[in-house]
Amino acid sequence: MQPDSRDDYEELEGALDPHRTEEVGAAAAEAVARLRDRGVTVSASEGVDEVAALLDAVERFEAVVKAHGGDLMVDDLKSSRPDDQHFVLPRRLPGERIRAYVARIDEAAAGLRRHPRRRD
Repeated sequence: MQPDSRDDYEELEGALDPHRTEEVGAAAAEAVARLRDRGVTVSASEGVDEVAALLDAVERFEAVVKAHGGDLMVDDLKSSRPDDQHFVLPRRLPGERIRAYVARIDEAAAGLRRHPRRRD
């Protein structure tokens, strides 16, 4: 996975820290693994910044699910029988760009804010 861009800041950071490229690569690999663990389709060719934005969107969605009483162990993309389909992260469409997917995740999270809270 390659950084999205090599601006002056990144070049300076790379000069100051010779391990920066490895650290960024490791962080990106961890983000991809966390997304895949949640059932989100991500390819290694997608940009570091895009993957980070996607992970942030997924975590925002999950926070709303928790706030509304959803169970992330049951209401997830890998579940064949979620308790409430509203609490399941939208599935990424084939060929969908991350920016568009993030927008759909944020729309789903906004919709959950209007969804009745689940009682324990």
